[in-house]
Amino acid sequence: MFNTLKKSAFGLHVLAVVSAVLIAPQAWAADPSTVTVAGYGGGLQDALIATLWGPAAEKAGLKLRTESHDGQPAVRLQVQSGKPAWDAIHIGANDCAALDKQGMLEPLDYSVIDAKGVPSLARDKNWIATNSYSVVMGWRTDKFKEGPKSWKEFWDVKKFPGRRALSVAPDEMLEVALLADGVPRDQLYPLDIKRGLASLEKIKPYVAVWWTSGAQSAQLIKDGEVDLIAIWSSRIDSVVKDKAPVAYTYEDGLLGYGCMAILKGAPNVPGAQKLIANSISPAIQARIPTMMGYYGPTNSLAFEQPGVPADALNSSNMSPANRAKQTLMDARWWGEHVTDVQEDYKELIAQ
Repeated sequence: MFNTLKKSAFGLHVLAVVSAVLIAPQAWAADPSTVTVAGYGGGLQDALIATLWGPAAEKAGLKLRTESHDGQPAVRLQVQSGKPAWDAIHIGANDCAALDKQGMLEPLDYSVIDAKGVPSLARDKNWIATNSYSVVMGWRTDKFKEGPKSWKEFWDVKKFPGRRALSVAPDEMLEVALLADGVPRDQLYPLDIKRGLASLEKIKPYVAVWWTSGAQSAQLIKDGEVDLIAIWSSRIDSVVKDKAPVAYTYEDGLLGYGCMAILKGAPNVPGAQKLIANSISPAIQARIPTMMGYYGPTNSLAFEQPGVPADALNSSNMSPANRAKQTLMDARWWGEHVTDVQEDYKELIAQ
């Protein structure tokens, strides 16, 4: 999905020339030629500036100013102040859906933003996804000659005996638990909470670690502390590239998103609309496979753009071939139901 856990998934350092122009805080509010975007900071934000926001601002003739936030509470404070200092945010799609429900976002102008190529589950009236990530199965190749090809196999402790690791956050884990229990991909939503928790109860005795960050998840499988893991592809890919005896598959994976939205009462709504429009345009989205290869574009038309190396496109989690293996997450469901799941999930882990 990009709650506080997901910040660590995006903490990968990206060496890129930032084409954004930063200006003094005193000047931004009165300058309609400047747009301010707040994201999670760190390596992810550097990558987003270089890959999407900088080129998007330049194309729109805008100056770009960036700040950082630490999730939904910071966004709500901005809006509730009545004078938000940010125009747009980048945050997890589940968070976008929740903030939308809370009335914190401006409507997107789809006469300015061309959403063609962006899946319907990756956009809504007040937010749109800009980059994707995958939740995949990873395993130690020194433990298994061949790894699981489905969550049902991941749950099969006879065929794949060993220590497992799952996330401490319910979003994503409830989906994989339901897939493991035999729910067809096209019938996954609305999620059956009771059935999903029951499926997790079955695998719980074999879960050695409930990981709390992307960095921890990568270290667990790299060091051999666990034999199988549900993990973000961005994290396990770096482990594989470090030559650890680890492999993963996009088979039966989940696709989640980072999204952009405009804050209610933002000082430069028109500028933010243009920035978002350019950020999800096919030409700029086509930069993701080479500059943010551990994520994918959300606009499928990016794969039709010229000049992108075939290997970068083919290895992307959102390439047509890899996309077909995975299930799109429904951020709107989580935006409405996360509180229905959280306490029971925490209790399950704690028991």
